[in-house]
Amino acid sequence: MPRRSIRFVVVAALVLAGCARPGHRGGSLPAGSEVYALRYGTLRNFPVASLVAGADTSRRMDIALMVWLIRRPDGRNVLVDAGFYRDKFMQRWKPADYIKPSDAVRLVGLQPDDITDIIVSHVHWDHLDGADLFPKARVWIQREEYTHHVNGTGRPLDRAIDSLDAAMLLGINRAGRVRLVEGDDQEIMPGIRAYIGGKHTFASQFVTVDTPHGIVVIASDNMYLYENYAKHAAISQTLDAASNLRAQERMGKLASNVRLIVPGHDPLVFVRFPSPGKGVAKIE
Repeated sequence: MPRRSIRFVVVAALVLAGCARPGHRGGSLPAGSEVYALRYGTLRNFPVASLVAGADTSRRMDIALMVWLIRRPDGRNVLVDAGFYRDKFMQRWKPADYIKPSDAVRLVGLQPDDITDIIVSHVHWDHLDGADLFPKARVWIQREEYTHHVNGTGRPLDRAIDSLDAAMLLGINRAGRVRLVEGDDQEIMPGIRAYIGGKHTFASQFVTVDTPHGIVVIASDNMYLYENYAKHAAISQTLDAASNLRAQERMGKLASNVRLIVPGHDPLVFVRFPSPGKGVAKIE
């Protein structure tokens, strides 16, 4: 075979190999992002039956409060969800071992102003409320999630969103920092895609991230615990249990390995991924 033909075959084989990695989309090279779970508190003695459909109502566990950081090679620092900090939630839920989400990012050497983007999985208080702690971040949310919950004056249209958070979200929108995600399987930026979730709220979403270790799925509350996936059990708080199970099944297909699916409130995340520790888990 002529030398030029050999060279063409080798190059073609390398290109095809890059595109064939499980979960990789399209012909661009992997983004190589790093993913971290950042723990900012604990809810003690939480009923497992409120997390896993059909669980024993007497079971209790301490659940983790988390946000997830995506550190991109291009310098963008992306949070998935923003936690909470307002006093009304602090007084009602009394989290243990609490630090503000804006302080949680300091655990990995970042300042609140370093966060460039926040992907909001859904509008519940413990995932949205802290968005205004990061004043330079663009906020990505499903269009239908936004329009279903917030009207033009910042009043809530559905009880799933707190009135303070609805007003805050409108303010961020008026400042030009809200980006509306247009439905399922949307690329937010290279290597990060958003998918419609399992109806935890009207249009909840989950996120996949292309990393050197494979495709990571940040499930947020579309899968509360590892137990949901292991037992094929829907989350207890969903508008459509069948939809939630389908979403969990899809996560299993999108992730390069099921161990790379990160649930929303499971403290085992920090056991399965113990490094670097002290409230930080690198997902790899």
